[in-house]
Amino acid sequence: MNVIKTYVDKCRTIADKVEAQQGKIAAAAQWFAQSILSGRVVHVFGTGHSRIMAEELWPRYGSFPGFNPIVELSLTYHNNVVGANGQRQAMFLENVPGLAERILRNFGLDKKDTALVISSSGCNIVPIEMAELFRNKSVKVVAIITKDHLEKSVSKRKDGKKLTDFADIVLDSGAPAGDSMIYVPGLDTPVSPGSTVGGVMIVNSIKAEVARILTESGHPPKVLTAPSIVGDERAQLLFESAYDEHAHRMADVYRLAGN
Repeated sequence: MNVIKTYVDKCRTIADKVEAQQGKIAAAAQWFAQSILSGRVVHVFGTGHSRIMAEELWPRYGSFPGFNPIVELSLTYHNNVVGANGQRQAMFLENVPGLAERILRNFGLDKKDTALVISSSGCNIVPIEMAELFRNKSVKVVAIITKDHLEKSVSKRKDGKKLTDFADIVLDSGAPAGDSMIYVPGLDTPVSPGSTVGGVMIVNSIKAEVARILTESGHPPKVLTAPSIVGDERAQLLFESAYDEHAHRMADVYRLAGN
């Protein structure tokens, strides 16, 4: 059994599932672009490995201001695995009711804002409450979940509601239930997850469409770009101007905190 080829083939299937969602991806990008054109931000939140999608949107090469990646270290810092700041604590905290409110209390929301909440299972309490709080503030919510995984998972909330109950647009990573995609002969538990593959494809597709809309609207984004493409001087200028724009946008978000 060629497990390498099998994994790559399954990723191709994921790519097909992402491509089939072009209409919903474009709709999400339209909402996000309008937030950015209005001088506001797209709030992006995920616990655990979902932080990867938040940081993929901003800041990294090929990304631009307009996104507020809410990456809470207590919910996403996995390096130590055990001991202080370990995985057990993070997995416990992502199911503590009320924590989402404590996090979001740091930001002033506006109806012109939009939000992206990522959770493969869509069943952990903090991402669900985060989406619920955004909706309560009339902020449109886009969710990235893994459809097959969510359908076979049980919500940690007492009322049984899942992330999809508080999302205006739902996007599917295309991974299987349980996420891992490869069964190795002689090993009864699968390895090699796929939700990050689909999630990263979705957020970068959104990013590309947002950039297109902003540019066609006469407001081309300040894209973090490598010196190998634009030269040292232009790259430095883009980095500084992009960071400045992010600071200016966030200054208004922080100024209104608690409202």
